[in-house]
Parts: sequence; structure tokens; C-alpha cells
Amino acid sequence: MPLALYALTAGAFGIGVTEFVIMGLLIQVGGDLGVSISAAGLLITGYALGVVVGAPIMTIATGRWPRKTVLLVLMAIFTLGNAACALAPGYWSLMAARVLTAFAHGTFFGVGSVVATTLVAPGKKASAIAIMFTGLTVANILGVPFGTWLGLGYGWRAAFWAVTLVGLIAFAIIALFVPKDTTAPEASNLRNDLAVLARPQVLMGLLTTVLSWVGVFAVFTYIAPILIRISGFPEAAVATILLVFGGGLVAGNLLGGRLADRWLIPALLGSLLTLAAVLLLMTFAVHDQIAAVVFVALLGAAAFATVPPLQIWVLEKAAGAGQSLASSFNIAAFNLGNAIGAWLGGFVIDHGPGLGAVPWVAALAPLAASIVASLAIHGERRRRPAAVPAE
Repeated sequence: MPLALYALTAGAFGIGVTEFVIMGLLIQVGGDLGVSISAAGLLITGYALGVVVGAPIMTIATGRWPRKTVLLVLMAIFTLGNAACALAPGYWSLMAARVLTAFAHGTFFGVGSVVATTLVAPGKKASAIAIMFTGLTVANILGVPFGTWLGLGYGWRAAFWAVTLVGLIAFAIIALFVPKDTTAPEASNLRNDLAVLARPQVLMGLLTTVLSWVGVFAVFTYIAPILIRISGFPEAAVATILLVFGGGLVAGNLLGGRLADRWLIPALLGSLLTLAAVLLLMTFAVHDQIAAVVFVALLGAAAFATVPPLQIWVLEKAAGAGQSLASSFNIAAFNLGNAIGAWLGGFVIDHGPGLGAVPWVAALAPLAASIVASLAIHGERRRRPAAVPAE
């Protein structure tokens, strides 16, 4: 794999850290800014919604720019946004800075996915996307725990200064190693790009992405109380167990990429059904500590095994001038799933049937995603014209 691909991985790493590092610093942020923990938690929701809104806006605004230029501008926004977070004097200024930073997220991964597929042979496109997304998984294993430690020891602002430094380094690496566009961007306009998004196969692909990650975040958002209150782990053990989850993310991401390169449709449907099965069985596994740790790793692997096939599937259905926009929308779809999943898990906890039921309720979402994907695949095959016999 070319060095340029790992430059994209560096950018993905920085974005992954800034998205999730605040999860471990909510008490410190809330105390410093004089808001409740739940209000501090909305900084995570604000970021996710910033991705959803920012992805189409930034992709449309930069649609005619060379892709390397787009990536560099996005990393500059990301870096400035994190510096603004570190300097924010109050809650709402921090929220605004988080949303500004999030505007770079969706388009970076969307355009980066397109760039990644152009750097490798046709048979390695899904693996290239998986390698770029490895930066996001490594951020969860190394970056987020380190940022949390830094924030707890030196103040939450120190964590954002560290991510600002990561942004500067990623900017330099992308500038050095990502090649300039060899061809001009395809001529496009907003109407044509939106027409691509209106394709039934693309819309069903986006819906599949949303549903699959509703299931992931319905459980992941509340993994700490599940491990503490149901599995019986002490609070101090949760951080270590989450490292196991991060290891599963990396393994599942790379495996999903390889399988999608060889058998895209079986990899897509298989990963969604596997995720549903893991979530369902997790309902029973969390009552035993050893089984709980095993299934936390399996959840990470099953979750990120869906990412490469979902992303490459949408890219294939959106081939043409609107590919970057569709790719960015798919990243927004992941984050919309995150936001809905967090709400769904909270609803199950607050209104019944309770914390222990969150995994099996979450399993219904990727099961629904597999049904949507199957209907899309079946519909595409029915619409495919029959081959004309040779005379």
C-alpha cells in the first residue's frame, strides 16, 4: 500500500481522537464550565450532528476543487477548530468550536475514501478504505485513552491542544505524501450531484448504514454501566476492557476490507447479520465476566467489519460526478446512526425494559439493515437488463 494511504490514516487518527476524547472528560468539562454532566454530554451529540450537517455542505462547497486541496483545507479547519476548543471561554463557545471541527469530519472521510480507492489496484479498493479507517480505530485504542489521561492530569484543555498538534502533523504528512490530482475534477453541479443521491440504491445504502450503527451505539454509549451494573466489574476495569474493544475494531476493520474486496455482497450481508447475532448473544454474555470481555471484543470486530463493505457499496452505486457527495453522506449516515443509537439506548433504559435489554433491542437495528440491503440487492438484480444474445 502506498505511503499516501497512510497519510490519510494519520488524518483519520486525529479526527477519531477529537470525536471521542471528550467522553472521558465530561465531569471535568462540566465542572470547569459550570454545567451538568448531561449538558456536557451534549457536546458529543453536537459534534455528531455537526458531521451530519457539515458533510453535504462542505462536499458541495469544495466539489470543484482538487481533492488534495480539499483534504488540506479540511485538516486546517480541523486544527483550528481544536485550537478554538482549547481556548473556549464558556460552554456555548466550546459547543460552537466542536460543531466547526465536525464540519471537516464527514467530507474528509468521504473524499478520503474516494482518494484511497484511486491509490490502489481495483481489487484492493475496500482494503484501502479499511486502512484509512484504521486511523479511526487506532484513535480509540491509543489516542482516546492518552487524551483522557492527559486531560485528567493537566486539564481538559490540554487534550484539545494535543489534538491540535496531531492536526498540524497530519496536515504536513498529507501535503508531503498525497499526490496532486492527475486529472481535473469531473464537471458537476448541485442538481446532478443530488440526482445521484436520489438513486434508490444509494438511498437504501445510506439507510443501511444508519440502521447498522444505531445498533452499535445503542450499546457502546452505555457499555460502562452495562459492565459495572450487570457484569459486576469495578469502575477501574472499564478502561482496560475498552482496550479490548479497540483491538476488535482494528481486526474487524481490516477483515471487513479484505472480505469486501473478494466478495462484496456476501461481506456486506454477512457482516450485518454477524453484528446482529453478536448483539443478541451479548444480552446473555454480559452476565458472566469472561464472556462479557469476549463479547466486547466481538462487538468491536463485528461493528467495524461493516464499515468497508458499506462504504464501498455506496461508492459503487454512486459512481460518477456525485461520488464524493454520496461518500460524505454515508459518513454522515454513520454519525446519524450514532446519535439515534445513543437516544435508543437511553430510551430503553429510562422507559423499559431496562439496561439489560439494550443489547437485544440494539440487535434489531442491524437485522433491519440486512433486510434493507437484501431488498436493494434483489431490486437491482430485477432491474438489471438481460444480456442480449450474440447474433
